Amino acid sequence: MSAMQQPELFSAAPIDRQYYEQQALHRGYRILAGIDEAGRGALCGPVVAAAVILPVGVRLDGVDDSKKLSPTKRDQLYELIMSRAISVGIGFGSPELIDRINILQATRHAMLEALTGLSPQPDMLLIDGITTINTPLPQKTIKKGDSLSLTIAAASIIAKVSRDRLMCELDSAHPGYGFATHKGYGCASHMEAIRLLGPSPVHRLTFRGVKEHVR
Repeated sequence: MSAMQQPELFSAAPIDRQYYEQQALHRGYRILAGIDEAGRGALCGPVVAAAVILPVGVRLDGVDDSKKLSPTKRDQLYELIMSRAISVGIGFGSPELIDRINILQATRHAMLEALTGLSPQPDMLLIDGITTINTPLPQKTIKKGDSLSLTIAAASIIAKVSRDRLMCELDSAHPGYGFATHKGYGCASHMEAIRLLGPSPVHRLTFRGVKEHVR
């Protein structure tokens, strides 16, 4: 099955957070991986993707779309997921890669890198959004998948926490921009810092709000 094909599954609306997982298992798939990314809309730092394989039927109370959770809750659930998951892979699309091949292709790169980090390898992918990746594995893209699928929600938390921690490290390496506070997104204080200081080495130089200040 090509990367652009998707299994003919899931004809009904989901009835619970493991609906998609249950339907894939019913069709004979045995190792499912959820994939999501964080940082696609930021002005600096990498886009980070995570791929997660969970045990069949696992309970992970509180796991949800990472955007709905507080930083403290995300950190707690990150540790829970890491302790309960069969495998976790993390991939990165650097600012340089984003500027060279665009954010969509860099996101695909990060997702594929996360996938290749899994052991065992899955036989079916559940991916948040509408972006497929270049793999022969069957894959199902799900809009708002981080709210509808437990496996994707787990991946969204791993990706978000991993990226947030990296942005705190970059804040120490590149002071003055406030990366630890806004994590690289285009808030007013970040835009003002770019105007005053110019872009840092980790800014995405092709993004609006940054490219205007490249000297």
